[in-house]
Amino acid sequence: MRWDRFFEDLEDQLDSEWEAERAALDTEAERLRLSRVALRERLVALCREPRGVALHLQDGGVHSGRLARVGADWCALVGDAPGGAGNGAGAGAVVVPLWAVTDVAAPIDAVLASVRDADPGPALAQRMGFGFVLRDLVRRRIPVALHLEGGRTLDGTIDRAGADHLDVALHEPGAPRRAENVTGYRIVPFAGVLAVRLASASDLA
Repeated sequence: MRWDRFFEDLEDQLDSEWEAERAALDTEAERLRLSRVALRERLVALCREPRGVALHLQDGGVHSGRLARVGADWCALVGDAPGGAGNGAGAGAVVVPLWAVTDVAAPIDAVLASVRDADPGPALAQRMGFGFVLRDLVRRRIPVALHLEGGRTLDGTIDRAGADHLDVALHEPGAPRRAENVTGYRIVPFAGVLAVRLASASDLA
């Protein structure tokens, strides 16, 4: 009987050690997985969050709304409400390059879910860079408000978008881009753009 108990104890000990080793391996595998997760993959997961998020930008501004799209290096919010530093301009859509984001606020359960469900998203979206979005705005002739570093805003229409910069014709918000309405032109490096506000969320459809 003592030998039976001895072997049972050995089995219990081996089972405990195996469980501990498996738990350690699972923990290490999770650490390794997390080390490979990119911010944009967390944002892709947060697109499934109906309560929305708040993006805090380098200039102290805040844009809040529901994440609608995530590209290679940008994300788009819809239903954007006015935020800090006077950046809000009513409901609509705003495109934010990821380099402008300092932190993302979301409900705690959504934050945890974005860790678990981090996803690179569709292959096409992974290739769609900020410049691609700007060139599409050029094609559509959509008036925009460019929020720049230093708290400045340029209202107008993007005439062209190069590899790392854009040209914008300045005019009053809501006015069509016509020669008589244009008050000036600016060449703006992409790196200086913190957000691009569109007049309506439907413009992203």
